[in-house]
Amino acid sequence: MKRVWRFSSHATGVQLLLFQSHFSGFSKPKHIPSFSTVLSYRQLNTVSDSFSHLIPLFTVNACSSTSTKEDLINNVTILRNELIRDSSDHVQVQSILDYKYDDLSSRYPKGYVFLELMYQLKSNSSLALKVFNWRRKRCSAENPMDTNEYSKGIIAAGRSGNIHFAIKLFKEAATKGVKTTSTYNALMSAFSVNGLADCCQSLFCDLKRDSTCDPSIVTYNILISSFGSLMLVDHMEATFREIRKLDLAMNISTYNNLIVGYITAWMWDDMEKVFQMLKSSPVQPNMKTYLLMLRGYANSGNLEKMEDTYSIVRDHVNEHEISLIRSMICAHYRSSEADKLKKIELLLKFIPEEEYKPWLNVLMIKLYAKEDLLEKMENAINKAFEHGPSIRSMGILRCIAATYYRCNAVEKLENFVRRAEISGWSTCRSLYHCKLVMYGSQKPLHELYRVLEGMENAKLACTKKTLWIMHKAYSNRGQSPMVLKTLGLMFKHGYEFPLDAIPS
Repeated sequence: MKRVWRFSSHATGVQLLLFQSHFSGFSKPKHIPSFSTVLSYRQLNTVSDSFSHLIPLFTVNACSSTSTKEDLINNVTILRNELIRDSSDHVQVQSILDYKYDDLSSRYPKGYVFLELMYQLKSNSSLALKVFNWRRKRCSAENPMDTNEYSKGIIAAGRSGNIHFAIKLFKEAATKGVKTTSTYNALMSAFSVNGLADCCQSLFCDLKRDSTCDPSIVTYNILISSFGSLMLVDHMEATFREIRKLDLAMNISTYNNLIVGYITAWMWDDMEKVFQMLKSSPVQPNMKTYLLMLRGYANSGNLEKMEDTYSIVRDHVNEHEISLIRSMICAHYRSSEADKLKKIELLLKFIPEEEYKPWLNVLMIKLYAKEDLLEKMENAINKAFEHGPSIRSMGILRCIAATYYRCNAVEKLENFVRRAEISGWSTCRSLYHCKLVMYGSQKPLHELYRVLEGMENAKLACTKKTLWIMHKAYSNRGQSPMVLKTLGLMFKHGYEFPLDAIPS
């Protein structure tokens, strides 16, 4: 008897595809949300955390010794590196597998090599799919594929964005009688990682109706991740309530996924409640938990808790979590701490030169400018010129100009304006007005016209402020004819000026 699929009124194209696939093969879904929809979720790397318990790497107790397990991992790592080296050549990938896989498999229990290889290729989904398809083509009645292998393939297809193939593999597993909770979970994870929460929920409902399978805590973890990534907080919380109602044993992924959902929705109080709930539970926070909380505290500006959490995972963050260091720098930048510059510069030391980010460099330019640290500001400006991206923000350019003015660095300002013009940066009147003010007190007065020519070349018209700066410069230097000429220009453009501004 064919399964009857039920859909909500807001069923997506992929849900309809699931229905059609039971009867007439596959057609391309019309609407698949962009990966950018779930960008912040995927940057937190919660998908692998959510599904790390989906399929065991291998049955630990079945291995005779720790050395055997280590030997398996080391040998598979060598095979993986060879495959990655030739991953662009499909024929060569098959050749490597044909030549080395069987020999390696003969030394370990059945299936262990494949599962370990797929595990090690989880960050290279395209290559993982090549390995899976190679194994799929070689399966036979004597050497069939089991539920764990199909689950690995479905997950790899989901990570590569190939929803059609993931669904096909799910159907194939069902046809071959190896459909289990694991294959349901794998397809749910494929939907989740692609932002298809409706499809994930629809498949979950089918799992609950399937008399041969039962949802596991992993199933509910996937649902929480799926809803949380799209900020469907009500759905996420309803799923959590169902877990508690069923009295399922929650694991660390359950709590971590809830924390991620609240971070994504910027619900800081709820994030903290889940963290405190975790600490009072039998489950203990892991490294992932502390990294998530560190990000949450940084984004919310909770500097005290951010610093406390950073002290717990400092070594790991400094070496492996550059994006978190940037988040902490931003948190300090937004604060009103007296010593925030010192703290920011300490964090900057852990960011390698090759990890240069234009936006972070611009932030440092602005910070140095506000602190009137001219030399450091210029070093950051030089780095911006060197790496190419131009500054377009008028606010930052005004901040730079004000720093040169307060430091009375007219030559440096002139050099900056010239380089900015050559490099195609945006320009603003404040740069030229600062030059006019400083030229008026330090340079021969005819130099003022050079500044006006620069403004004209930059297509910046003279304003009332421009003329008043020139008027003041000429007045202070006793240049009565030029004062009158400037007042005449102000009168011509309809600008008001006080009567006592006319020289006697």
